Amino acid sequence: MTEIAGDPTEADGARVIPITRGRPSRDSASAGHDRWPEEPEKSGERQPPPAENDGRGLADLLALLRRRVTGRYEVDEFGFDPELTDKVLLELIRPLYRHWFRVETVGMHNVPGDSGALVVANHSGTLPMDGLMLQVALHDDHPERRALRLLGADLVYRLPLLGHLSRKTGHTLACRDDADRLLRKGELVGVFPEGFKGVGKPFSERYKLQRFGRGGFVASAIRAGVPIVPCAIVGAEEIYPKIGDLRLLARALGLPYLPITPLFPWLGPLGLVPLPSKWMIGFGEPIRTDQFDPAEADDPMLVFNLTDQVREVIQQQLNGLRLRRGHAFPPLF
Repeated sequence: MTEIAGDPTEADGARVIPITRGRPSRDSASAGHDRWPEEPEKSGERQPPPAENDGRGLADLLALLRRRVTGRYEVDEFGFDPELTDKVLLELIRPLYRHWFRVETVGMHNVPGDSGALVVANHSGTLPMDGLMLQVALHDDHPERRALRLLGADLVYRLPLLGHLSRKTGHTLACRDDADRLLRKGELVGVFPEGFKGVGKPFSERYKLQRFGRGGFVASAIRAGVPIVPCAIVGAEEIYPKIGDLRLLARALGLPYLPITPLFPWLGPLGLVPLPSKWMIGFGEPIRTDQFDPAEADDPMLVFNLTDQVREVIQQQLNGLRLRRGHAFPPLF
């Protein structure tokens, strides 16, 4: 089981705040979360990697292809392929992160560097682009270049190509066994408790958190004794503003929803191009769970209260980070 050692207010250099039993007061839940650090962080200002000559780049590419063809690469028990993720898949979406959404990160020091933790974030955007951007943020902007192991819905793994790619990039099914095993191994696990209710909500409800379900993620954190890192993602709400839903067609296709946006389906495939909103991703102070006995994860009232506390903290972070970002499309206005 992953333990948080040392000073009870520190974990891997990150401040942690205790979770209270019972329903937290507004003052206790918002302590440390009602504002971001006064000094702007530099984590969003990334330096480009040093340029490599064409010969070295070609040699690396050929070496990569050789390893893939001969099968000389490693995957873990969940199917995670670090080399394919770092060298291919993240490279494909990195231009969106750096140049299209211009993502800035805040509070990256709150994410542990070498121990297990559960990153809990809001979910939005009609298409789950926020999960991909969160993965790039933790890989590129964290000092330890941490791999995020996202927990996904059943629908993802029922789709042959998408399910296979998700496994390759370190994602796995959102179930108790997989979450517990990853956390106890010291992995950084990510979860979006709103699920499809969050990612598919209408534009009129942007930045309003939906229900967090039964709190299974809190129970997993208690069983593993790892901190919960609340995460607020601002910017995803504007990439595909959902103004309607083709419910009958969605039901026929087995989808939770089929959105209507200002550009889709009117412009066909061009309507799938996300709008270039300005993104910010903020990581709040870790909320520790290691003061609880693992057996208390089966206490429904405790789990409910902690879930409600985490939700309130993230909502407050969202409100503050949204004000800090300002307009969603600053280059245009």
